[in-house]
Amino acid sequence: MFEALSGKLIDVFNRLDSKGKLTEKDVDSSLRDIRLALLQADVNFKVVKDLIARIRVRALEDEILKSLTPGQQVVKITNEELTLILGGEDSRKLTKGDNNPSVLIIAGLNGAGKTTTAAKLANYLKQGGELPVLVAADLQRPAAVNQLKTLGENIDVDVYVSDGSQSPPKVAKEGIEYASKSNASWVIIDTAGRFQVDDNLMSELKDIKSGVTPSEILLVADAMTGQDAINTAEGFHSQIGLTGLVLTKLDGDARGGAALSISSVTGIPIKFVGTGEKIDALEEFHPDRLASRILGMGDMLTLIEKTQASFDKSEAKSLEKKIRQNTLDLEDFLEQIQKLKNMGPLGQILDMLPGMTKIKPNIDADAIGDEQVKKVESIIYSMTPYERRKPDVIGGSRRRRIALGSGTTAQDVNKLLNQFRQMQKLMKQMSSGKGLGDLTRMIRR
Repeated sequence: MFEALSGKLIDVFNRLDSKGKLTEKDVDSSLRDIRLALLQADVNFKVVKDLIARIRVRALEDEILKSLTPGQQVVKITNEELTLILGGEDSRKLTKGDNNPSVLIIAGLNGAGKTTTAAKLANYLKQGGELPVLVAADLQRPAAVNQLKTLGENIDVDVYVSDGSQSPPKVAKEGIEYASKSNASWVIIDTAGRFQVDDNLMSELKDIKSGVTPSEILLVADAMTGQDAINTAEGFHSQIGLTGLVLTKLDGDARGGAALSISSVTGIPIKFVGTGEKIDALEEFHPDRLASRILGMGDMLTLIEKTQASFDKSEAKSLEKKIRQNTLDLEDFLEQIQKLKNMGPLGQILDMLPGMTKIKPNIDADAIGDEQVKKVESIIYSMTPYERRKPDVIGGSRRRRIALGSGTTAQDVNKLLNQFRQMQKLMKQMSSGKGLGDLTRMIRR
């Protein structure tokens, strides 16, 4: 996510930090590079112009230029201003209605991922202790109803489906009545999309809205469409009054212009982002955390939240002790890979660690899929308990025996051992506080 933009910005700030004292010329030169990087990332031109202007005013203050760490101060300013254009510090929580159940309408164009997002939101609410019901009001796309039913079954959430004779507004009303009888706390209404914003689509959405009194109307927008996502959001907002945005496919958007521009241009807050295909690949949107990721400072709060969901306290304490004592063995390695897999794609996890921009290219982020994990399991289970605890003893003959027993090759065993050593090295760096990258200290006063 934002790899290209992050790399360019980090290069700019590293150059600034190496200069010591800064002149107005230094600041302007760096800001030109930042402006170009943002425009290449497809960030809205006006947003870039305003952002650069605000950074320049703050960066050229005497107290900044005369400070002992002016480069670090410029990074801090950039972080704060990026946070503002992403939406500031306002709450991103869903707003419950006065009545029970609260109603959430999902809107968007075809292909944005409305139906999948509806199910992800239902799963999110369920994990938070709520009782959601999904309503299949997308009668335009034949497969939408069946898709929602399947997704609902997978997460054990009720899906209200009509007999097909009612209009979408009628289905929405009946779905709320059904949810009320089921003592549901939330109703999520999946609506039809179109390939473009048109009168028929808006008329149907207006009718649904007037009949159900929603507390939330969320637009699902495809982040990979760039500036088109902004135009779409403005079109929907002017017609039905959006309360928030869900940006999907953010994990596949190398440039990220929509994410960086959309709230600033439209005034609509991003409430969630989709970061993958899995049902739990939906994150609450935190502007400050994304700004930190973009600048290479990591996102430790989100990482902690994901870790807490995958590790219990006793496991975490035991792991911390082993990391500090540098006693991790291959059984620990396997266990952590399995848990990491449950937390999401490894590339996304690495993005949350401060300073990982420099280290990440040297790590095989794709080597943690289901098949890869199965291969790792086979290799480790083919080792003796002693070999798992003391992998340094594994020489050529042992590698050949392990490969034969696991149905792999000696090269596969070598690769695993190298990955293990990489993990050992990284964990040692993390525990000692060294090697986390230059940018981790740039936000310190």
